Amino acid sequence: MENVLFVASECTPFIKTGGLADVIGSLPQALKEYENMEVRVILPMYDEISEDWRKQMSFQTTFNVPLGWRNQEASLYTLEHNGILYYFISNDYYFTRKGVYGYYDDGERFVFFNQAVMETIYHIDFKPNILHAHDWQAGIAVALAKITQPVEHMKTVFTIHNIKYQGMMTTDVFHDFFNLHPSHLGGMEWKGMLNCMKSALHHADKITTVSPSYAEEIKDPYYSEGLHQILWDRSDDLIGVINGIDTDDYNPMKDPHISVNYKHSRVKKKENKEFLQEKLNLPVDKEIPLYIMITRLVEQKGLYLVERVLDEFLQENVQLAVLGTGDPEFEGYFYHLSERFPDKVAVRLTFDEGLARQMYASADFFLMPSQFEPCGLSQLMALQYKTVPIVRETGGLKDTVFPYNEETGEGNGFSFTNYNAHDLLFVLRYSLSIYYHDTHWDQLLKNVNKSKFSWKDSAHEYAKVYQQLSAVNV
Repeated sequence: MENVLFVASECTPFIKTGGLADVIGSLPQALKEYENMEVRVILPMYDEISEDWRKQMSFQTTFNVPLGWRNQEASLYTLEHNGILYYFISNDYYFTRKGVYGYYDDGERFVFFNQAVMETIYHIDFKPNILHAHDWQAGIAVALAKITQPVEHMKTVFTIHNIKYQGMMTTDVFHDFFNLHPSHLGGMEWKGMLNCMKSALHHADKITTVSPSYAEEIKDPYYSEGLHQILWDRSDDLIGVINGIDTDDYNPMKDPHISVNYKHSRVKKKENKEFLQEKLNLPVDKEIPLYIMITRLVEQKGLYLVERVLDEFLQENVQLAVLGTGDPEFEGYFYHLSERFPDKVAVRLTFDEGLARQMYASADFFLMPSQFEPCGLSQLMALQYKTVPIVRETGGLKDTVFPYNEETGEGNGFSFTNYNAHDLLFVLRYSLSIYYHDTHWDQLLKNVNKSKFSWKDSAHEYAKVYQQLSAVNV
Protein backbone atom coordinates (compact mmCIF):
# COMPACT_ATOMS: atom_id res chain seq x y z
CA MET A 1 0.00 0.00 0.00
CA GLU A 2 1.39 3.40 -0.99
CA ASN A 3 0.59 6.13 1.54
CA VAL A 4 1.52 9.44 -0.09
CA LEU A 5 1.48 12.80 1.69
CA PHE A 6 1.50 15.86 -0.56
CA VAL A 7 3.05 18.95 1.04
CA ALA A 8 2.24 22.20 -0.74
CA SER A 9 1.51 25.88 -0.18
CA GLU A 10 -1.69 26.12 -2.21
CA CYS A 11 -4.40 23.90 -3.68
CA THR A 12 -7.65 24.36 -5.53
CA PRO A 13 -10.43 24.75 -4.59
CA PHE A 14 -9.27 26.14 -1.23
CA ILE A 15 -6.55 28.67 -2.09
CA LYS A 16 -4.93 29.59 -5.42
CA THR A 17 -2.40 32.08 -6.74
CA GLY A 18 -1.23 30.12 -9.79
CA GLY A 19 -0.80 26.82 -11.59
CA LEU A 20 0.70 25.06 -8.56
CA ALA A 21 -2.74 25.08 -6.94
CA ASP A 22 -4.28 23.43 -10.01
CA VAL A 23 -1.71 20.64 -9.90
CA ILE A 24 -2.20 19.97 -6.18
CA GLY A 25 -5.95 20.04 -6.69
CA SER A 26 -5.99 17.65 -9.64
CA LEU A 27 -3.11 15.17 -9.29
CA PRO A 28 -4.30 13.51 -6.05
CA GLN A 29 -7.73 13.10 -7.64
CA ALA A 30 -6.15 11.19 -10.52
CA LEU A 31 -3.95 9.11 -8.21
CA LYS A 32 -6.85 7.98 -6.04
CA GLU A 33 -7.96 5.72 -8.90
CA TYR A 34 -5.06 3.41 -8.03
CA GLU A 35 -6.31 0.68 -5.69
CA ASN A 36 -3.15 0.35 -3.62
CA MET A 37 -2.60 4.06 -3.10
CA GLU A 38 -3.92 6.62 -0.65
CA VAL A 39 -2.99 10.26 -1.14
CA ARG A 40 -3.53 12.99 1.41
CA VAL A 41 -2.61 16.68 1.21
CA ILE A 42 -1.33 19.07 3.90
CA LEU A 43 -1.60 22.86 3.52
CA PRO A 44 -1.32 26.05 5.57
CA MET A 45 -4.59 27.44 6.93
CA TYR A 46 -4.52 30.89 5.32
CA ASP A 47 -6.84 33.69 6.29
CA GLU A 48 -7.86 33.79 2.62
CA ILE A 49 -9.53 30.35 2.82
CA SER A 50 -13.24 31.09 2.75
CA GLU A 51 -15.59 30.64 5.67
CA ASP A 52 -17.59 28.14 3.60
CA TRP A 53 -14.59 25.78 3.62
CA ARG A 54 -13.77 26.49 7.27
CA LYS A 55 -17.25 25.43 8.35
CA GLN A 56 -16.65 22.00 6.81
CA MET A 57 -13.35 21.43 8.65
CA SER A 58 -12.95 19.32 11.78
CA PHE A 59 -10.57 20.34 14.55
CA GLN A 60 -8.16 17.53 15.43
CA THR A 61 -5.54 18.71 17.91
CA THR A 62 -3.12 21.42 18.95
CA PHE A 63 0.61 20.83 19.37
CA ASN A 64 3.90 22.68 19.78
CA VAL A 65 6.24 23.16 16.85
CA PRO A 66 9.94 23.71 17.67
CA LEU A 67 11.37 26.62 15.72
CA GLY A 68 14.95 27.05 16.83
CA TRP A 69 15.05 28.50 20.35
CA ARG A 70 11.26 28.94 20.58
CA ASN A 71 8.07 26.94 20.32
CA GLN A 72 5.13 27.94 18.19
CA GLU A 73 1.65 26.52 18.52
CA ALA A 74 -0.08 24.80 15.62
CA SER A 75 -3.66 23.61 15.34
CA LEU A 76 -4.59 20.80 12.97
CA TYR A 77 -7.84 20.65 11.02
CA THR A 78 -9.10 18.12 8.48
CA LEU A 79 -11.56 18.22 5.62
CA GLU A 80 -12.56 15.51 3.17
CA HIS A 81 -13.34 16.68 -0.34
CA ASN A 82 -14.00 14.51 -3.40
CA GLY A 83 -12.56 11.47 -1.66
CA ILE A 84 -9.27 13.12 -0.58
CA LEU A 85 -8.46 13.99 3.05
CA TYR A 86 -6.84 17.41 3.48
CA TYR A 87 -4.93 18.59 6.55
CA PHE A 88 -4.66 22.28 7.41
CA ILE A 89 -1.99 23.75 9.70
CA SER A 90 -3.27 26.80 11.56
CA ASN A 91 -1.16 29.45 13.27
CA ASP A 92 -2.51 32.96 13.75
CA TYR A 93 0.86 34.70 13.65
CA TYR A 94 2.08 33.19 10.37
CA PHE A 95 -1.09 32.63 8.36
CA THR A 96 -3.77 35.05 9.56
CA ARG A 97 -2.75 37.64 7.00
CA LYS A 98 -4.15 38.93 3.74
CA GLY A 99 -2.72 37.18 0.72
CA VAL A 100 -0.55 34.09 0.52
CA TYR A 101 3.00 35.25 -0.31
CA GLY A 102 5.00 38.45 -0.40
CA TYR A 103 5.84 39.02 3.27
CA TYR A 104 9.32 39.86 4.56
CA ASP A 105 9.25 36.71 6.72
CA ASP A 106 8.00 34.24 4.09
CA GLY A 107 11.09 32.11 4.72
CA GLU A 108 10.28 31.81 8.42
CA ARG A 109 6.58 31.23 7.71
CA PHE A 110 7.25 28.24 5.50
CA VAL A 111 10.03 26.82 7.67
CA PHE A 112 7.42 26.80 10.44
CA PHE A 113 4.92 25.10 8.13
CA ASN A 114 7.47 22.44 7.16
CA GLN A 115 8.40 21.82 10.80
CA ALA A 116 4.68 21.56 11.57
CA VAL A 117 4.28 18.93 8.83
CA MET A 118 6.87 16.76 10.58
CA GLU A 119 5.08 17.17 13.92
CA THR A 120 1.70 16.43 12.29
CA ILE A 121 2.92 13.00 11.22
CA TYR A 122 3.26 12.08 14.91
CA HIS A 123 -0.34 13.14 15.61
CA ILE A 124 -2.29 11.41 12.84
CA ASP A 125 -3.21 7.81 12.05
CA PHE A 126 -1.71 8.07 8.55
CA LYS A 127 1.92 7.05 8.21
CA PRO A 128 3.20 8.10 4.78
CA ASN A 129 5.82 5.98 3.15
CA ILE A 130 6.15 8.67 0.44
CA LEU A 131 6.39 12.39 1.17
CA HIS A 132 5.86 14.41 -2.02
CA ALA A 133 6.75 18.09 -1.61
CA HIS A 134 6.12 20.83 -4.15
CA ASP A 135 8.23 23.94 -4.84
CA TRP A 136 10.41 25.88 -2.42
CA GLN A 137 7.69 26.49 0.16
CA ALA A 138 7.72 22.72 0.89
CA GLY A 139 11.41 22.09 0.23
CA ILE A 140 12.51 22.10 3.86
CA ALA A 141 10.03 19.28 4.57
CA VAL A 142 12.13 17.00 2.34
CA ALA A 143 15.29 17.83 4.28
CA LEU A 144 13.59 17.40 7.65
CA ALA A 145 12.03 14.10 6.56
CA LYS A 146 15.47 12.73 5.75
CA ILE A 147 17.16 14.13 8.86
CA THR A 148 14.50 13.42 11.51
CA GLN A 149 12.88 10.34 9.88
CA PRO A 150 9.37 10.64 11.35
CA VAL A 151 8.44 7.41 9.53
CA GLU A 152 10.99 4.62 9.11
CA HIS A 153 12.13 4.17 5.49
CA MET A 154 9.90 7.04 4.27
CA LYS A 155 10.97 8.10 0.77
CA THR A 156 10.80 11.62 -0.59
CA VAL A 157 9.89 13.16 -3.95
CA PHE A 158 10.37 16.85 -4.72
CA THR A 159 8.70 18.55 -7.67
CA ILE A 160 10.11 21.75 -9.18
CA HIS A 161 7.23 23.80 -10.57
CA ASN A 162 9.32 26.92 -11.19
CA ILE A 163 13.03 27.01 -10.40
CA LYS A 164 13.09 30.81 -10.46
CA TYR A 165 11.67 30.97 -6.93
CA GLN A 166 13.93 29.19 -4.42
CA GLY A 167 13.21 30.54 -0.93
CA MET A 168 16.59 32.00 -0.01
CA MET A 169 17.58 33.32 3.43
CA THR A 170 20.81 34.27 5.15
CA THR A 171 22.57 31.29 6.71
CA ASP A 172 22.33 32.70 10.24
CA VAL A 173 18.67 31.59 10.27
CA PHE A 174 19.89 27.98 10.42
CA HIS A 175 20.55 28.32 14.14
CA ASP A 176 17.54 30.59 14.62
CA PHE A 177 14.96 28.32 12.93
CA PHE A 178 16.31 24.77 13.30
CA ASN A 179 17.26 22.48 16.16
CA LEU A 180 19.75 20.60 14.01
CA HIS A 181 23.43 19.77 14.27
CA PRO A 182 25.59 22.26 12.30
CA SER A 183 26.71 19.43 10.01
CA HIS A 184 23.30 19.61 8.31
CA LEU A 185 23.81 23.19 7.15
CA GLY A 186 25.84 22.00 4.15
CA GLY A 187 22.83 20.20 2.69
CA MET A 188 20.75 23.38 2.91
CA GLU A 189 23.28 26.05 1.96
CA TRP A 190 23.97 27.19 -1.59
CA LYS A 191 26.38 29.96 -2.52
CA GLY A 192 26.32 31.52 0.92
CA MET A 193 22.56 31.41 1.43
CA LEU A 194 20.18 28.97 3.04
CA ASN A 195 18.18 27.83 0.01
CA CYS A 196 14.90 25.93 0.53
CA MET A 197 14.82 24.50 -2.99
CA LYS A 198 18.44 23.38 -2.86
CA SER A 199 17.69 21.72 0.50
CA ALA A 200 15.09 19.59 -1.26
CA LEU A 201 17.29 18.85 -4.28
CA HIS A 202 20.07 17.63 -2.00
CA HIS A 203 17.91 15.39 0.20
CA ALA A 204 15.13 14.08 -2.11
CA ASP A 205 15.18 10.48 -3.32
CA LYS A 206 13.63 11.54 -6.61
CA ILE A 207 13.29 14.96 -8.23
CA THR A 208 10.56 15.63 -10.75
CA THR A 209 9.60 18.65 -12.75
CA VAL A 210 6.58 19.49 -14.82
CA SER A 211 7.74 18.63 -18.34
CA PRO A 212 10.49 16.56 -19.96
CA SER A 213 11.93 19.57 -21.82
CA TYR A 214 12.10 21.65 -18.64
CA ALA A 215 13.94 18.79 -16.91
CA GLU A 216 16.65 19.15 -19.55
CA GLU A 217 16.60 22.96 -19.65
CA ILE A 218 17.19 23.44 -15.92
CA LYS A 219 20.53 21.66 -16.19
CA ASP A 220 21.61 24.59 -18.38
CA PRO A 221 22.90 27.74 -16.62
CA TYR A 222 20.56 29.89 -18.74
CA TYR A 223 17.48 28.33 -17.16
CA SER A 224 18.73 26.99 -13.82
CA GLU A 225 18.81 30.20 -11.77
CA GLY A 226 22.17 29.04 -10.43
CA LEU A 227 21.25 25.44 -9.54
CA HIS A 228 22.52 23.66 -12.68
CA GLN A 229 25.47 21.98 -10.98
CA ILE A 230 23.42 20.17 -8.36
CA LEU A 231 20.85 19.20 -11.00
CA TRP A 232 23.62 17.75 -13.18
CA ASP A 233 24.84 15.83 -10.15
CA ARG A 234 21.31 14.48 -9.59
CA SER A 235 20.58 13.80 -13.30
CA ASP A 236 19.86 10.11 -12.72
CA ASP A 237 17.14 11.03 -10.22
CA LEU A 238 15.60 13.89 -12.25
CA ILE A 239 12.41 13.09 -14.19
CA GLY A 240 10.15 15.32 -16.28
CA VAL A 241 6.43 14.54 -16.13
CA ILE A 242 4.10 16.76 -18.14
CA ASN A 243 1.23 18.28 -16.20
CA GLY A 244 -2.36 17.62 -17.15
CA ILE A 245 -5.55 19.57 -16.65
CA ASP A 246 -8.90 18.61 -15.20
CA THR A 247 -10.71 17.85 -18.46
CA ASP A 248 -14.00 17.46 -16.62
CA ASP A 249 -13.76 20.98 -15.22
CA TYR A 250 -12.33 22.56 -18.38
CA ASN A 251 -14.98 21.12 -20.66
CA PRO A 252 -16.69 23.35 -23.26
CA MET A 253 -19.57 20.87 -23.43
CA LYS A 254 -20.74 21.79 -19.92
CA ASP A 255 -18.77 24.84 -18.79
CA PRO A 256 -21.33 27.14 -17.10
CA HIS A 257 -19.20 30.24 -17.75
CA ILE A 258 -19.51 30.21 -21.54
CA SER A 259 -22.41 31.48 -23.60
CA VAL A 260 -22.88 28.48 -25.90
CA ASN A 261 -21.70 25.00 -24.98
CA TYR A 262 -20.10 22.88 -27.71
CA LYS A 263 -17.86 19.92 -28.40
CA HIS A 264 -16.29 20.47 -31.81
CA SER A 265 -18.85 22.76 -33.45
CA ARG A 266 -17.22 25.70 -35.18
CA VAL A 267 -20.61 27.36 -35.59
CA LYS A 268 -21.17 27.39 -31.83
CA LYS A 269 -17.61 28.53 -31.20
CA LYS A 270 -18.23 31.50 -33.50
CA GLU A 271 -21.42 32.26 -31.56
CA ASN A 272 -19.28 32.48 -28.44
CA LYS A 273 -16.97 34.82 -30.30
CA GLU A 274 -19.86 37.16 -31.09
CA PHE A 275 -21.00 37.18 -27.44
CA LEU A 276 -17.45 37.96 -26.30
CA GLN A 277 -16.94 40.71 -28.90
CA GLU A 278 -20.10 42.39 -27.66
CA LYS A 279 -19.04 41.99 -24.03
CA LEU A 280 -15.61 43.52 -24.73
CA ASN A 281 -17.00 46.34 -26.94
CA LEU A 282 -15.23 45.06 -30.03
CA PRO A 283 -16.87 45.12 -33.47
CA VAL A 284 -19.05 42.02 -33.71
CA ASP A 285 -17.91 39.92 -36.64
CA LYS A 286 -17.57 36.15 -36.27
CA GLU A 287 -15.21 35.92 -39.25
CA ILE A 288 -12.48 38.21 -37.87
CA PRO A 289 -9.61 36.11 -36.46
CA LEU A 290 -9.56 36.59 -32.70
CA TYR A 291 -6.26 36.24 -30.80
CA ILE A 292 -6.20 36.14 -27.01
CA MET A 293 -3.67 36.34 -24.18
CA ILE A 294 -4.61 35.19 -20.68
CA THR A 295 -1.48 35.65 -18.64
CA ARG A 296 0.44 37.23 -15.82
CA LEU A 297 1.81 40.43 -17.29
CA VAL A 298 5.48 39.76 -16.54
CA GLU A 299 8.65 39.51 -18.62
CA GLN A 300 8.73 35.69 -18.40
CA LYS A 301 5.63 35.53 -20.59
CA GLY A 302 7.44 37.00 -23.60
CA LEU A 303 5.83 40.41 -23.38
CA TYR A 304 8.88 42.33 -24.60
CA LEU A 305 8.57 40.39 -27.86
CA VAL A 306 4.85 41.14 -28.00
CA GLU A 307 5.49 44.87 -27.49
CA ARG A 308 7.85 44.97 -30.45
CA VAL A 309 5.49 43.39 -32.99
CA LEU A 310 1.90 44.19 -32.11
CA ASP A 311 1.70 47.60 -33.76
CA GLU A 312 2.75 45.99 -37.03
CA PHE A 313 0.58 42.89 -36.68
CA LEU A 314 -2.49 44.95 -35.79
CA GLN A 315 -2.39 46.45 -39.27
CA GLU A 316 -3.98 43.15 -40.29
CA ASN A 317 -7.71 42.52 -40.00
CA VAL A 318 -7.51 40.87 -36.58
CA GLN A 319 -8.70 41.37 -33.01
CA LEU A 320 -6.79 40.88 -29.76
CA ALA A 321 -8.22 40.38 -26.26
CA VAL A 322 -5.91 40.44 -23.21
CA LEU A 323 -6.75 39.39 -19.65
CA GLY A 324 -4.35 39.57 -16.72
CA THR A 325 -2.48 41.61 -14.15
CA GLY A 326 1.19 42.09 -13.41
CA ASP A 327 3.98 44.62 -13.75
CA PRO A 328 2.81 48.25 -14.11
CA GLU A 329 5.03 48.59 -17.19
CA PHE A 330 3.08 45.93 -19.09
CA GLU A 331 -0.30 46.91 -17.67
CA GLY A 332 0.34 50.43 -18.95
CA TYR A 333 1.46 49.18 -22.35
CA PHE A 334 -1.68 47.12 -22.96
CA TYR A 335 -3.97 49.83 -21.59
CA HIS A 336 -2.55 52.39 -24.04
CA LEU A 337 -2.57 49.83 -26.86
CA SER A 338 -6.33 49.42 -26.40
CA GLU A 339 -6.73 53.20 -26.48
CA ARG A 340 -4.81 53.41 -29.77
CA PHE A 341 -6.63 50.45 -31.37
CA PRO A 342 -10.13 50.58 -29.79
CA ASP A 343 -11.70 48.59 -32.66
CA LYS A 344 -9.07 45.85 -32.52
CA VAL A 345 -7.83 45.50 -28.94
CA ALA A 346 -9.71 44.87 -25.70
CA VAL A 347 -7.80 44.70 -22.40
CA ARG A 348 -9.04 43.74 -18.95
CA LEU A 349 -6.42 44.32 -16.26
CA THR A 350 -7.84 41.91 -13.75
CA PHE A 351 -8.26 38.20 -13.34
CA ASP A 352 -11.74 36.85 -13.90
CA GLU A 353 -12.13 33.07 -14.17
CA GLY A 354 -15.47 33.31 -15.94
CA LEU A 355 -14.15 35.77 -18.52
CA ALA A 356 -11.06 33.59 -19.05
CA ARG A 357 -13.29 30.62 -19.89
CA GLN A 358 -15.33 32.76 -22.30
CA MET A 359 -12.15 33.88 -24.02
CA TYR A 360 -10.85 30.32 -24.42
CA ALA A 361 -14.23 29.32 -25.86
CA SER A 362 -14.38 32.25 -28.29
CA ALA A 363 -10.89 32.68 -29.68
CA ASP A 364 -9.27 31.29 -32.77
CA PHE A 365 -5.71 31.64 -31.45
CA PHE A 366 -4.08 31.68 -28.02
CA LEU A 367 -0.74 33.52 -27.79
CA MET A 368 1.92 32.36 -25.26
CA PRO A 369 5.45 33.32 -26.44
CA SER A 370 7.14 32.66 -23.09
CA GLN A 371 10.81 33.27 -22.42
CA PHE A 372 10.67 30.10 -20.28
CA GLU A 373 7.74 27.95 -19.21
CA PRO A 374 8.17 24.93 -16.91
CA CYS A 375 4.95 23.37 -18.15
CA GLY A 376 2.21 25.87 -18.76
CA LEU A 377 -1.44 25.02 -18.28
CA SER A 378 -2.99 27.78 -20.37
CA GLN A 379 -2.01 26.23 -23.68
CA LEU A 380 -3.62 22.95 -22.54
CA MET A 381 -6.80 24.79 -21.65
CA ALA A 382 -6.78 26.50 -25.04
CA LEU A 383 -6.52 23.14 -26.80
CA GLN A 384 -9.35 21.79 -24.65
CA TYR A 385 -11.55 24.66 -25.90
CA LYS A 386 -10.44 24.04 -29.52
CA THR A 387 -8.36 27.21 -29.69
CA VAL A 388 -5.07 27.04 -31.59
CA PRO A 389 -1.99 27.87 -29.46
CA ILE A 390 0.94 29.96 -30.68
CA VAL A 391 3.97 29.40 -28.44
CA ARG A 392 7.72 29.59 -28.16
CA GLU A 393 9.46 26.22 -28.06
CA THR A 394 10.48 26.06 -24.42
CA GLY A 395 9.70 23.75 -21.50
CA GLY A 396 6.22 22.30 -21.47
CA LEU A 397 5.16 24.42 -24.44
CA LYS A 398 7.56 22.45 -26.60
CA ASP A 399 6.21 19.17 -25.20
CA THR A 400 2.53 19.92 -25.82
CA VAL A 401 2.27 22.20 -28.87
CA PHE A 402 3.57 20.83 -32.15
CA PRO A 403 3.94 23.13 -35.18
CA TYR A 404 1.54 22.60 -38.05
CA ASN A 405 3.22 21.03 -41.08
CA GLU A 406 1.53 21.72 -44.40
CA GLU A 407 3.27 18.77 -46.07
CA THR A 408 2.25 16.09 -43.57
CA GLY A 409 -0.87 17.69 -42.10
CA GLU A 410 0.51 17.10 -38.60
CA GLY A 411 0.66 19.54 -35.70
CA ASN A 412 -1.79 21.17 -33.30
CA GLY A 413 -0.52 24.74 -33.23
CA PHE A 414 2.25 27.15 -34.19
CA SER A 415 5.64 27.66 -32.59
CA PHE A 416 8.96 29.42 -33.00
CA THR A 417 12.35 28.54 -31.53
CA ASN A 418 14.44 31.67 -30.98
CA TYR A 419 13.47 34.30 -28.44
CA ASN A 420 13.22 36.88 -31.18
CA ALA A 421 10.52 39.42 -32.04
CA HIS A 422 10.86 38.93 -35.80
CA ASP A 423 10.31 35.18 -35.40
CA LEU A 424 7.16 35.89 -33.38
CA LEU A 425 5.86 38.27 -36.05
CA PHE A 426 6.56 35.69 -38.75
CA VAL A 427 4.61 32.97 -36.95
CA LEU A 428 1.71 35.34 -36.25
CA ARG A 429 1.44 36.15 -39.95
CA TYR A 430 1.78 32.48 -40.82
CA SER A 431 -1.07 31.57 -38.47
CA LEU A 432 -3.23 34.13 -40.24
CA SER A 433 -2.44 32.64 -43.65
CA ILE A 434 -3.45 29.17 -42.43
CA TYR A 435 -6.68 30.58 -40.98
CA TYR A 436 -7.68 31.76 -44.43
CA HIS A 437 -6.65 28.49 -46.13
CA ASP A 438 -9.71 26.28 -45.71
CA THR A 439 -7.98 22.93 -46.25
CA HIS A 440 -5.12 23.58 -43.84
CA TRP A 441 -7.38 25.22 -41.26
CA ASP A 442 -9.72 22.22 -41.33
CA GLN A 443 -6.82 19.83 -40.83
CA LEU A 444 -5.30 21.90 -38.04
CA LEU A 445 -8.58 21.99 -36.14
CA LYS A 446 -8.95 18.22 -36.52
CA ASN A 447 -5.54 17.85 -34.91
CA VAL A 448 -6.50 20.23 -32.11
CA ASN A 449 -9.62 18.17 -31.46
CA LYS A 450 -7.45 15.08 -30.92
CA SER A 451 -5.15 16.77 -28.37
CA LYS A 452 -5.72 15.29 -24.92
CA PHE A 453 -3.85 16.25 -21.78
CA SER A 454 -5.77 14.76 -18.87
CA TRP A 455 -4.10 13.88 -15.57
CA LYS A 456 -4.44 10.15 -16.27
CA ASP A 457 -1.10 9.76 -18.07
CA SER A 458 0.72 12.05 -15.63
CA ALA A 459 -0.66 10.18 -12.63
CA HIS A 460 0.58 6.92 -14.15
CA GLU A 461 4.13 8.32 -14.30
CA TYR A 462 4.02 9.52 -10.70
CA ALA A 463 2.60 6.17 -9.55
CA LYS A 464 5.59 4.46 -11.18
CA VAL A 465 7.99 6.75 -9.29
CA TYR A 466 6.28 5.97 -5.97
CA GLN A 467 6.29 2.24 -6.62
CA GLN A 468 9.96 2.24 -7.56
CA LEU A 469 10.87 4.09 -4.37
CA SER A 470 8.74 1.83 -2.19
CA ALA A 471 10.54 -1.20 -3.56
CA VAL A 472 13.76 0.16 -2.04
CA ASN A 473 13.57 -0.14 1.75
CA VAL A 474 17.02 1.13 2.55
